[in-house]
Order: sequence, then structure tokens, then C-alpha cells
Amino acid sequence: MVVDGCRWVSHPTTVRKLAEALEICTRPKKNTYDVVIIGGGPAGLSASVYGASEGLSVLLIERHAVGGQAGTSSRIENYLGFSNGISGDDLSERALKQARRFGAEMVLTREVTAVVALANGGYQIQLDGDEHISTKTVVLTTGVEWRFLEAEGVNRLLGKGVFYGSAGAEPSNVFGKDVFIVGGGNSAGQAAVFSANYARSVTLLVRGDHLGESMSQYLVKQIAGKTNIFVETSTQILSVSGETRLKLIRTVRHGEEPLAREADLLYLMIGAKASTTWLPRELERNEQGFICTGRDVSKLTNWPASRLPFHLETSLAGCFCAGDVRHGSIKRVSSSVGEGSMTISFIHQFLALQGDAELP
Repeated sequence: MVVDGCRWVSHPTTVRKLAEALEICTRPKKNTYDVVIIGGGPAGLSASVYGASEGLSVLLIERHAVGGQAGTSSRIENYLGFSNGISGDDLSERALKQARRFGAEMVLTREVTAVVALANGGYQIQLDGDEHISTKTVVLTTGVEWRFLEAEGVNRLLGKGVFYGSAGAEPSNVFGKDVFIVGGGNSAGQAAVFSANYARSVTLLVRGDHLGESMSQYLVKQIAGKTNIFVETSTQILSVSGETRLKLIRTVRHGEEPLAREADLLYLMIGAKASTTWLPRELERNEQGFICTGRDVSKLTNWPASRLPFHLETSLAGCFCAGDVRHGSIKRVSSSVGEGSMTISFIHQFLALQGDAELP
């Protein structure tokens, strides 16, 4: 993740002090905005660029630093227009500069503690430190948090052959390589089947006794039909190693001795969680906490009878959602960017319906 080219992982208070020392904005400059975007990953940055470029007053709030999980990727190979690929850091910093050039305001190292619907329309955004602002619309782009793997070397090699999720499992990345995938769910199975079309070998490392415990039968059959997919059950990762990128992994299978072997890529797919419990109770989410939008919304709160939700609108009118935290989203950088830009089109339509109502 980057803030004006700086990359770090640290305590929020320490990061905020560093940001202030670097003269990076940590407080909103105004009291009211047309759009407040919560989350600075690809979806949030995209919404910032398109919102500001189309004349809206835009504030993006990010509790850490911009880039999200995409910022940890050493190379995004399939992003439109970059034939040689682009790093997540580079893409994030370019988007940040672009958004600022169009006039979007960025507040970093601040956490949103509550989103409160106002009686006369719009929302109040409450920040840590008892600060609050008002906005006509909200875009939720907070992303997801991967369930972390506690194994030696994983954090050091993130983005250097070790990845959470399968965002980097593209043909150009895996072609002719030895790929390991940790996980026994459908997402791991789908990544394995896809990667097997290009990789030299794909090894699924599963903690359970057999794939059928957590994977759909159709995927189990597809995996069985691929001669270069190997399944190791009752297995867990002990450590990963390499100087500048992944070279070796150590695993252990129940009742056996640890095994070390060479590896080119390791995808950790042990589940992701949407941290959305802080949002309004009326905001509809699925059982896993992912935010429902458009046709997936079944419980409309304070909703005008004259219309249905826009495609990326939540169960709260004027509150939109884009990117990985959205129920049914495609977990890809390009998809998140597309959704972020689409929210601005819907926001224009929403504001046109509202007229020129002023916020308190």
C-alpha cells in the first residue's frame, strides 16, 4: 500500500503521525460533500477519479493507505493498457495522483466509525476522534480482509510469489510454473482448475480429510480429470522461503514427516471476511457480511415508492457499494475499477432525482 510513494505496515497512530509529518491530509477540509467514498482500494480510487472529473465534490477516506489488496501485487499482468503489466503500488499511486489532479480530496489514516442516515436525506459520516461531516451520497469500497495464514515467511513474501486470493492467477503468471493453492473451498477449486490449463503443475493443499467436505461435487470431478492437479489432504503449510521471491515451501501431512519442495507461486485461499458490522443495522448484508446491492436487495429502508435501487445501490437510498465487499462482485482489480466508475453514473442519476436539496 502506498501514500505518496511510501509503503508501510504499522500501528494506525504511528502511521497517522508519519502522514502528518509528510504533510499528508488527515482531516477533511469541508463540512459537506456530494460524495464520500469509504475505502481507498481500486474501486474507491476509481470512484474518486470519475466523481471529481465530473464536477462532484468528492472525499475519499482510507484508514490505512491507498491501494488495498491490489497494492500488494508485484505485477498485475492483465490490466487494460499495460501490455507489460504494472505493479499494484504503481497503479495505486497513479490513480491517487489522477484523483487529486481532478480535485478529489483524500483523507488518510482515519477510520469511519459510523454512517448515519439523516432524516431529510443524505448521511452523516462519523470519524474517529469525534469528528463528523455530511454528504449527499456514500460509496462503500472497504474491500475484504483475508483470513491470514500463520506460517513463517508468508508476510515477508507477500506479493513476491505469495498471494491471498487468486487475483494473480492469470495465464501469463502461471504458465509453465509449479503452483500451490491452500484451501478446500469452491474458490480454491476454481482457481486450481483454471491454473491447470497453463501451469506445469497445481497442488491443492487441504486441511480436511477430503475435498468433498467444503467443495462442490462438480469441481471435485473436474479436478479429478486434470492430470496435472495434485490434491494433498490433511496438510498444512509450515513455512515459505526465498531471498527476493518465493522459492521453497515446507508442508506437513498428518502423521507424516515435514516435506520441503520448490514452488513458484502460492495462493492462499482460506477464506475472506467482510468487516461490515460497524455499518447501519438497516443496511442489508448476506450471511457472510457482504453488502447487497441492486436486485439482491430485498429489504428497502426509507425507500421512495417511485423506483427500485440502482444496480450498485444498497438498501439505503443514496448509499452505493463497489468492489470486493459487494455481494456477488467479481474479485478482480479491473472489475473493482469498473464498478467504482459505475457508481458515479448512478450517483448523478440519484442526485438529479433529489434536486438541489441542501444538507444541514
